[in-house]
Amino acid sequence: MRYPKWLKKGDTIGVTAPSGGCVKELDIKRFHHAREKLQQLGYQVFFTSNTFTSDRFGRSSLGKTRGEQWNELVGMEQVKVINSAKGGDYLVEMLPFVDWERFQENPKWFQGYSDNTGLIHTITTKYDIAAIYGGHFGEFGMEPWESCVLRNLEILEGKSVVQKSFDMYEADFHDRVTGLEGFSKDKPVYWKNKNNRQRQQLQGRLLGGCLDVLLNLCGTKYDNTLGFIDKYKEDGILWYLESFDTSAENLMMGLWHLKELGWFEYAAGIVFGRPLFYKSFSDMSYEEAASMMLQELELPMIFDADIGHMGPQFTMINGAVAKVSCENGRGELMYI
Repeated sequence: MRYPKWLKKGDTIGVTAPSGGCVKELDIKRFHHAREKLQQLGYQVFFTSNTFTSDRFGRSSLGKTRGEQWNELVGMEQVKVINSAKGGDYLVEMLPFVDWERFQENPKWFQGYSDNTGLIHTITTKYDIAAIYGGHFGEFGMEPWESCVLRNLEILEGKSVVQKSFDMYEADFHDRVTGLEGFSKDKPVYWKNKNNRQRQQLQGRLLGGCLDVLLNLCGTKYDNTLGFIDKYKEDGILWYLESFDTSAENLMMGLWHLKELGWFEYAAGIVFGRPLFYKSFSDMSYEEAASMMLQELELPMIFDADIGHMGPQFTMINGAVAKVSCENGRGELMYI
């Protein structure tokens, strides 16, 4: 597993929009504030032009343009981290235009979540390079920074960080007033163990992201999951999964599809993040749907972890070996 170079003072963070771009006035204000904050800490920030553009379908630009602007950042020696502007849809349109050979020669940390799973999963499983499933660039624009943002930067700097579950999370979307708000946390965080086990500790090589995207990506030429998990089977694969918009029925069939493909063959366990838009026509909980479909695998599972769309969220290094524990509603993640 190759790790790109850690971020150090004087380096540049490149920001681009592999999926959607930011065009709202308050979002743009937030991005410029983020750049000011990072510059004060000794880092430079470079925005590609599509960071602040969007078509009526929510795409920052054509797939070819997104690929070219990604390649531009990869080719800039001073850029050590590439951070996504936001999520959205249709990131996969850019994958044919990415210069993968150049990226392998000069790997950079890439960070994003949601639709950005399309890049993250390809980078890790096909090219054996670590990437980060974590906050979009706008989170650096909140004032003051919450602890998850501080931990995120420390991890990018290569520091050893133990991430502990948060007290509260943001359960719904909230309109911004100043553009610099932190999370509007309105529900208590409570991690759950499968079968109500009091304590659970899992260890393995992290792999995962947004389930909605993984189900589109699996089996294409941008997916080498089976080769990756075979290479690292001695470590055990610690899956982390979260969904943006799914139902109990689609969740079950999606997990069945991945199970039949062999994705969970060397799994050490699964950590599920909080689902955003979850629904069930049969009053089935997320935990019930996942446990029922995967019950024959007898995998340990953790639910409602601080991963994904309902912030604050952990910074997940895709491809890293980690230890995750859950006890009495509290969780912890440590890289080893």
